Amino acid sequence: MQTIERVPSGHAGRSRSCAYADIVYTVATSADTSLDIVGQTHQALATLSASLEGLGSHTSRMLSAQVLLADMADKPEVDEIWAKWIGDNPQHWPQRACYGVDLGGRLLIEIIVTAARGATDDA
Repeated sequence: MQTIERVPSGHAGRSRSCAYADIVYTVATSADTSLDIVGQTHQALATLSASLEGLGSHTSRMLSAQVLLADMADKPEVDEIWAKWIGDNPQHWPQRACYGVDLGGRLLIEIIVTAARGATDDA
């Protein structure tokens, strides 16, 4: 039987990441909610990269991403940062959706990802 790997989030009742077989599930936010959308986006993406790598995956192995924004007016800025982060190779781009939601407090962005395990896809 396959073991489920869980990475604690530091919050009761939830994990930052989980992996089962060859699939990784992870979520990322910014630790510093005093930052603007640009700063929070960069922090969330850095956390996402580290979480994927920690479970044997990579940003090029992402299958699906959901970006949750507290203010949809921030989407163009987030899209620009995302495009630079994800790179120019369309073979590395996941399916992605973006939603406007009430994240509560001063949190401006949350990113949920499903990825395949494995090293960087260089295709």
